Amino acid sequence: MTALLRNQVLIVEDDDNIRRFVAINLKKNGFEVTETATGESGLRALDQCGHHMDAIVLDIMLPDMNGFDFCRQLREIDPHIVIIFLTARGQDLDKIRGLELGADDYIVKPFNPLELVARIRTVLRRTQASGRPVDQNVLASGPITVNLESNQAFNNNDPLELTPKEYLMLKEFLSHPGKALSRNELLNLVWGEDFVGDTKTVDVHVRKLREKIEEDGSKPQRIETVWGVGYRWRKNG
Repeated sequence: MTALLRNQVLIVEDDDNIRRFVAINLKKNGFEVTETATGESGLRALDQCGHHMDAIVLDIMLPDMNGFDFCRQLREIDPHIVIIFLTARGQDLDKIRGLELGADDYIVKPFNPLELVARIRTVLRRTQASGRPVDQNVLASGPITVNLESNQAFNNNDPLELTPKEYLMLKEFLSHPGKALSRNELLNLVWGEDFVGDTKTVDVHVRKLREKIEEDGSKPQRIETVWGVGYRWRKNG
């Protein structure tokens, strides 16, 4: 069974330049990124996605709460999300406090973005190997999630009203992020290899699915058209 992809990272950092710099480098290395500038907005983002994040890059000096308080609150409700402090506070006492509160790693600014990427991947591999649970019944990409057990789909934790074919199509897209799927492939995957019909059926269902999951169905950001081939789910969609 396909597992939840372990590449979704929440950045909680109030410095716009640093947050964008981190986000750009994570996206270049295959991570899906959500950005927030305050502790409260970070906690809300986690609630909205049903805590389907794999890692949090967390600053200590936030405008509304410090990162230690954020870490403490999060660990009370979710002991499994990887937390990596990224902060200018490099004193040993701060590092010890952060790790004692449940952080998985502690990186001091200024930092090498490649080192940050490597350490996130290392911690994720280590937590997988240690047996931290991964939801084998959930596929996710940004705010869009599919629960394979209940056959339900959600956008920002709100249920999506999908037809059976739209649900199956969304499931296939999330199972193959970044891969161009031809219309014939989608016909076989969603309608079955014995289906006899026009590939325009795929186009109609993609259009209807876009209307339900895109902010603007006429300017899709999640389901991309691959001209002459078919469609592709944008990895950072």
